[in-house]
Amino acid sequence: MLARMAELSAQYPRYGYRRIAIFLARDGYRMSFGRAHRLWRQARLQVPQKRPRKRIAAGRPRPNAPAGANQVWSYDFVFDWCANGQKLKCLTVTDEWTKEGLAIEVDGRIRSAGVIAVLSRLVSERGAPLYLRSDNGPEFVSRALLTWIVDQGIATALIDPGKPWQNGTGESFNGKFRDECLSLEWFRSRAEAKVVIETWRRHYNDVRPHSSLGYLTPAAFAAQLRRPDATVCQATGQTAAVCGAYALRPVAPPSRKGQTKAETGAVVSS
Repeated sequence: MLARMAELSAQYPRYGYRRIAIFLARDGYRMSFGRAHRLWRQARLQVPQKRPRKRIAAGRPRPNAPAGANQVWSYDFVFDWCANGQKLKCLTVTDEWTKEGLAIEVDGRIRSAGVIAVLSRLVSERGAPLYLRSDNGPEFVSRALLTWIVDQGIATALIDPGKPWQNGTGESFNGKFRDECLSLEWFRSRAEAKVVIETWRRHYNDVRPHSSLGYLTPAAFAAQLRRPDATVCQATGQTAAVCGAYALRPVAPPSRKGQTKAETGAVVSS
C-alpha cells in the first residue's frame, strides 16, 4: 500500500493525502483520512506548501449564485509561454455548480470572435446557461460578444473591478489549472500544449476527486444530478467519492445558549 501511495504521489505531485486516499480506495484499499495521513507521514510524502493568500470573508454574498447545473458559467483567460517563445492564451469555461471544466481553448490570440465560437459550441452541446460570469476584460465586453449573448437569451454577471472573489469558481479552476498543469509541464510548441491541456481538462472532469463535491469527480457529480431519482444536490464525504452515492452533510442542532427553560422545553416538545 505504501508503494502504491508513493507511486500515486509521484504521478500527481500536487495532490495531498486526501485525494491519494480516494485513488487508493478505488484500487480497493479503503481507509479513513486519518489512517491515510499516518501512512502519508510514515512514507515521508508531502506536497510543497503554496504561499498563503489573504482570505475573503465567507459571509460575503456572491451575485447570481447558481442553484443547479448549467445555470451559471464563468469564463476567463489564463496566460503562459512555450519553450519556443510562443505565447499561450487559454480561454477557460467552467460550470459553477458541477465544477466541470467545460472548455479550455488554447491559442496565441483569442479575440471576441473566438470567444463566441467556443461559447456557441458549448451552447449547442449543453444548452444555454442563465448567466455568464466574467471580468470586464475587452474580449468580454465587446459589442459583438454582448450582442450574441443577448440573442441567446443569456444574462451577464460581470464582476466588480478589484473583486475576483465574485468569480470564485472560475478563479479556483484557473488556480488548479496553473498549479497542476501549466506549472508542471514544459510545452515545446503550441500544438503540444493544446494536446496536453485538453488531456488535463478531461482528467480534471473524469478522474480528479473534487473536495467541494465530497471527493466525487465533476463528471460523476453531474451524472448523478441527471438521474431521475436524484433529490439531493450536494455530495459530501469520502463514502460518496468511493461508492458514487450521495452522503448528506450532518446538521448541528440549534444552540440553546441564552434560551429560558420554557423556551428549551418548547424546543424539545416540538
